[in-house]
Amino acid sequence: MTLRELKQQRAREHIVGAAFALFEERGFAQVSVTDIASRALVGRTTFFRYFGDKQEVLFADEERLVSEFGTAGDGDPASAPHDLREALIQLWHLASDKRDIIIGDPTMFAVRQRLIATVPELQDRSGRKMQRIAEALEGALRSRGAEPELALLASQIGIACFRVALQTAGEDPEKVMPAMERVVRQVISTASPSA
Repeated sequence: MTLRELKQQRAREHIVGAAFALFEERGFAQVSVTDIASRALVGRTTFFRYFGDKQEVLFADEERLVSEFGTAGDGDPASAPHDLREALIQLWHLASDKRDIIIGDPTMFAVRQRLIATVPELQDRSGRKMQRIAEALEGALRSRGAEPELALLASQIGIACFRVALQTAGEDPEKVMPAMERVVRQVISTASPSA
């Protein structure tokens, strides 16, 4: 990482940290972009260099996750899932490999989950982000050779498993991946391999 990239990463992290601290102190609606920039000791222009709005700060890791899932297909026909069970297993492995990005900063997890649960506009934004992640997962499966319908079905079921895991885990980031593994195993146990 170059010095410039390191400075950019630090500035972004300062903005995220400042925003989460303010959201926790005052609530989402009572915090402005100006407040966040001021707390992070950056200008509004710098804030907008990294984030389109204050909502986007809560979903800072989603872009990275979409990008990483989008490049997770290897195009090897031998890795093509042939049924729902195989596709879900592959998605679980992808999610497990990216667990740090999925959870994000554990110290901010509870605040994010609380805000998403109580602020309707954040629920809507979260739903759209989940759909983008599902599309990236679908693309990963298709690039591995999965049939389009199977890739679509598996990615939507995978996102449903993640949603259940988030609700089960509540505000504890340590419980998300174990909950997701349990849910995925339940679904896989009902998906019989094709003949």
